[in-house]
Amino acid sequence: MNQPTPLARIAPPAPQPGHAPTAARLNRRQKAAIIVRFLLNEGADVPLSDLPDVLQGTLTAQMGSMRYVDRTTLISVVTEFAAELEAMGLTFPHGMAGALSALDGRISPQTAARLRKEAGVRQFGDPWEQVRAADIADLVPIIQAESTEVAAVMLSKLDVARAADLLSRLPGDTARRVTFAVSQTDAVTPGAVDRIGLSLAAQLNDMPPTAFDDGPANRVGAILNSTSSALRDDVLTGLDAEDQAFAEQVRRAIFTFANIPGRVGPMDVPKIVREVDQSVLVIALGAASANDLGEVAEFILENMSRRLADAVREEIEERGRIKPKEGEEAMMQVVNGIRRLQASGEITLIQPEEAENDD
Repeated sequence: MNQPTPLARIAPPAPQPGHAPTAARLNRRQKAAIIVRFLLNEGADVPLSDLPDVLQGTLTAQMGSMRYVDRTTLISVVTEFAAELEAMGLTFPHGMAGALSALDGRISPQTAARLRKEAGVRQFGDPWEQVRAADIADLVPIIQAESTEVAAVMLSKLDVARAADLLSRLPGDTARRVTFAVSQTDAVTPGAVDRIGLSLAAQLNDMPPTAFDDGPANRVGAILNSTSSALRDDVLTGLDAEDQAFAEQVRRAIFTFANIPGRVGPMDVPKIVREVDQSVLVIALGAASANDLGEVAEFILENMSRRLADAVREEIEERGRIKPKEGEEAMMQVVNGIRRLQASGEITLIQPEEAENDD
């Protein structure tokens, strides 16, 4: 059963003939102070921090100047406020900043940036949220370009683990200077910290919008995932000759049937088996067993239920020889099934770096 709201728990008093509503004697500031005080007393979460600073100050001063309100006045003010709420059909965000926030993700980044610049609208709510969420690799060049004092404030605002990671990536002398500067941050004002956060967030966003969500290595890797192994090997050989570093990035982005033992956790194999039709799985594992991918087939078979594994082995024997093209298409379907599970968050692939460290 729904609990009544604080406003609904007050029963209106019996009307008194010839007695004007007491709320009429109050101005809007006093009424607002009464409503806020009532809601706070009822345990409601009133996000007053969303109000402009001027209004927060006015409301606080008004509450500080008031002493006592009788029950009749309280009920009259609450009833009037509830009536205004019920009569309200639609609200719009206040000002250009509110409008841009409401339309975030629905208008192009270029248009949003232009409108913010023209209106002089602050782009970031809490800029430190964006700084804390940024990749450490993006923060390293920024912290090296900033003054030691600014770097110390940034380090202090990051989570301990991320701050330690960032510090470990700095040259030794820079890390020592920044660490010492942290001891000098006691006198830094909240306003200064906010301005520093705005500057850092602006630097993180001071880059042209990109047309692609993924980097070039991931895009090439995704394409090569769906090609034949012969074409994939040929392309990678060509990339090695042109740009060996990029070719290595592409190899890390590629996930093929051969990568399954190194990048799929044994506990995730049953999910993969359920995702792929059993006839496809039989062809894929049969083709793998007949070629140099026998260890991949064994990895999958050993980590599914014994009963199902025995049934699949029998079907592989009955199936006999599998054409190479048919086997490769089946293996690709298994890989696509793994990719779907990864995209939906049902499984997490082991990154190549993690697999190398385990070795």
